[in-house]
Amino acid sequence: MTTAIALFTRDLRVHDNPVLNAAAKSEHVVPLFVLDPAFDHVQDGPRRRFLVDALHDLDRMLDQRGSRLVIRRGDTVEEACRLAAEVDATEVHIAADVTEFAHHRARRLHDALTCRLVEHEAVHTVVPMGQLRPVGRDHYAVFTPYWRKWADTPLRSVLRAPGKLDTPDVHSFDLPKVREASGGGESTGRLRASKWLRDGVQDYADQRDILAADGTSQLSPYLHFGCVSALELTVRAREADAEDFVRQLAWRDFHHQVLAHNPKLTKTDHRTPHRDWADDADVRAAWAAGMTGYPLVDAGMRQLAATGWMHNRARMLVGSFLTKTLGEDWRFGAEVFARQLVDADVANNIMNWQWVAGTGTDTRPARRLSPIRQAERFDPDATYIQRWVPELSSLPAKYARMPWTLPGAQRRAIDYPDPIVDPPESAR
Repeated sequence: MTTAIALFTRDLRVHDNPVLNAAAKSEHVVPLFVLDPAFDHVQDGPRRRFLVDALHDLDRMLDQRGSRLVIRRGDTVEEACRLAAEVDATEVHIAADVTEFAHHRARRLHDALTCRLVEHEAVHTVVPMGQLRPVGRDHYAVFTPYWRKWADTPLRSVLRAPGKLDTPDVHSFDLPKVREASGGGESTGRLRASKWLRDGVQDYADQRDILAADGTSQLSPYLHFGCVSALELTVRAREADAEDFVRQLAWRDFHHQVLAHNPKLTKTDHRTPHRDWADDADVRAAWAAGMTGYPLVDAGMRQLAATGWMHNRARMLVGSFLTKTLGEDWRFGAEVFARQLVDADVANNIMNWQWVAGTGTDTRPARRLSPIRQAERFDPDATYIQRWVPELSSLPAKYARMPWTLPGAQRRAIDYPDPIVDPPESAR
């Protein structure tokens, strides 16, 4: 009689999950998720609530198949090995990942479980991370040639969710309580993906940069936690002829393969920076609080603080403003995003920050985004600004975008800070 453990990490789904499908070939399967003790001290917020929702939903999906999600608390390797001994597991299945932490975890599992560990290719990318390589190099450092190769690569078949699962009776801690539903989980993610592909994706190319519009899929949290399969989403998006959206999914894969090649990029520059970084605590605090005096920057940071999400165009702008305008280190911005974003995927967070900072894969590293021009182009009616910066909600759009241009008395009557740096004479 064989027993396999499916060790979930950030693949919290039953559909198109190679880890669960492989474990389900054994006579008994134990779906396992290990909660780090630090989770109990994580401040209640959008990201915690999303994960808790996702775990509850995964447990329900498993229950429909006669199984359940086993929760253990502690070090992932120690708890997986302890459970493997309890059930005399013949195999422990886990998905590969790109971070130093994931590599270290995999090495420890290999050392402890030897031949019983089965490490699967990353289940959170479309194309396996090391599959595409340019001639003479071990990974792609520029997106466009990667995209051309990626787009022509045959994909594996989408896996069906397993049927009935036989799970032995083992100890499990209770799932964390749901204090406030956030919509996390596979069930909601699949519904959102279907609605997006049916009703929204055809307007994606025209609407994705309009800050006030609901023109993006907002599927990134579901992709980050693995509630939705990136591969299945790509297959379905291609069926909908949504090439612009598919290209964004390729960007995710691109960032993962860059970080997989060099996990130290979470702390080190991909290319040598062009200047020393500033370290001004007051400037950093103003940026993080959405109090820079630049309305579009502040709107993005306040949206993040309130919802755990930020429009991608706003992410690019606040990143460029922090690093290129204020001269502050991209690592500080990445840390803020990692704490607050529900979809704070390590590879995408780090590599996007390096891109806007000019230390990453951008072929135009000196590129700088102006909050003035960006507001004119992507929030011309100041709808997004006034939604998140209510101090400016009564102003005409022009002054909501640039409140420092108000006449003196009117300017002094608004409880909103002056620009943290002087507005430029020209803006791109």
